[in-house]
Amino acid sequence: MSTPPNYEVPTEMRDFAEKSVDQARKAFDSFIGAARKTADTVQGSAELARTNAQGASARGFEFAEQNVNAAFDLAQKLVRSKDVQEAMQHQAEFVRSQFAAIQAQAKEFGGLAQSAMQQGAEQAKAAIQEGAETARKAAEQGTEAARKAGADVQAAAQQATRKATS
Repeated sequence: MSTPPNYEVPTEMRDFAEKSVDQARKAFDSFIGAARKTADTVQGSAELARTNAQGASARGFEFAEQNVNAAFDLAQKLVRSKDVQEAMQHQAEFVRSQFAAIQAQAKEFGGLAQSAMQQGAEQAKAAIQEGAETARKAAEQGTEAARKAGADVQAAAQQATRKATS
């Protein structure tokens, strides 16, 4: 039984392989960095949404307080009314003013919601575009590193074959 010949891996081939591994690692690190940055941006979007929700909630409590105070003011005016006609006048004024207040409050809430949605959409769009671009670049780097590594290994193998046959 014959034993296969013992070929030594040439230094050049090992150097090429080491460079290829380093290049692949750099491409992978770039890809992971892009993924982390995208995750951070998504977290920032969640923080923005939380902040906007807190602002809307606080504004809602302010509106509720205004509306309850207006109702108490009406109750006080009704108690002090001298006759039914004056009480009806206070009631009509209250209805008019509260209708206007509720319209203004609804308009403000609509603006807050629209602004929050727009900010979130813009931030998400920017994050997705940036993440996709970074991932594309990382993939290109990885592909180029793999192509170069393959060419380097092939060249080293050819060189080793030439040395072995010489």
